[in-house]
Amino acid sequence: MLYFLQQFSDTFGALNVFRFLTFRTAGAVVTALFFVFLFGPGMINRLRIRQGQGQPIREDGPVGHLLTKKGTPTMGGLMILSSAVSATLLWADLANVYVWVVLLVTVGFGAIGLYDDYLKVKRTSHAGFGGRQRLALEALIAGIACYVLAHMGEAPFSTSLLFPFFKGWALDLGWFFIAFGAFVVVAAGNSVNLTDGLDGLAIVPVMIAAACFGLIAYLVGNQIFSDYLLINFVPGTGELSVVCGALIGAGLGFLWFNAPPAQIFMGDTGSLALGGALGSIAVATKHEIVLAIVGGLFVLETVSVIVQVVSFRLTGKRVFKMAPIHHHFEHLGWTESQIVIRFWIIAFVLALVGLSSLKLR
Repeated sequence: MLYFLQQFSDTFGALNVFRFLTFRTAGAVVTALFFVFLFGPGMINRLRIRQGQGQPIREDGPVGHLLTKKGTPTMGGLMILSSAVSATLLWADLANVYVWVVLLVTVGFGAIGLYDDYLKVKRTSHAGFGGRQRLALEALIAGIACYVLAHMGEAPFSTSLLFPFFKGWALDLGWFFIAFGAFVVVAAGNSVNLTDGLDGLAIVPVMIAAACFGLIAYLVGNQIFSDYLLINFVPGTGELSVVCGALIGAGLGFLWFNAPPAQIFMGDTGSLALGGALGSIAVATKHEIVLAIVGGLFVLETVSVIVQVVSFRLTGKRVFKMAPIHHHFEHLGWTESQIVIRFWIIAFVLALVGLSSLKLR
């Protein structure tokens, strides 16, 4: 919204600052953070009153959770979503289609997660929205987004899968790219959802990934930098840096209230929305494989669940004491803070590996 002010820079020279992505990205970070601090406490109080017993805690989970986390309200993702979307609308170029595609996925996945959280609270049960129906809705939203993204560029580039660390390596998927892109978005959303099991565990890796893709979007959307680094140039994707900045600011604000002991959980409202946002940004910037590296922690959590389920069904035995894998370490005697901080370190290292793909070509 504020981007249009740069049109008057000839009259007021100071308004020229709104042309710069770096300035508007920083503005989105600060604005989203401010909105969370301003409206967060009131939202937490209202959710606590309305929800009563708060988010239902898994009875088969670690025993300590029933003591320390019972009664904590959920749907904290509303704080993240409202702040991030507001900051994006305020600072981004609203004529940019990429921004609207990512917002479609973010808000759409957030709405699905909100309904899921609502059912859990209403039923006072850990079981919420039916898995198949939820995945179908996610796939529909992601498919529409990827269809638009595939039509925004020129074939075969717009429907190609690019490989990091190798110059010029690409595989044209044709129309299968839409299904592949939708899979990336849905997988990202649900991977973050699985990771969100301890106070602060998911939000910091999400912010790390958002920072990485904010940089990637900026470089991919700039022809000079993309040519220098030998990476793909996708005109218009630089504006997604503003979206990533908004996610970081909202995430920082949420972490203030989610730090142990958490005053609120993000719930599926936040985790699905944040994961979907990262997935759609990765597809838009043609860095889907890099997302799997940068978000390797989310991949690890998801794989641990898959391995656990497959092993139990085939052999009747469990590989881990409990899945996702962060609960496995809880059963091994690690404290919650040890798990969270060590997983943050892993996320940071994986982010560095993912970013190295920008130069190692």
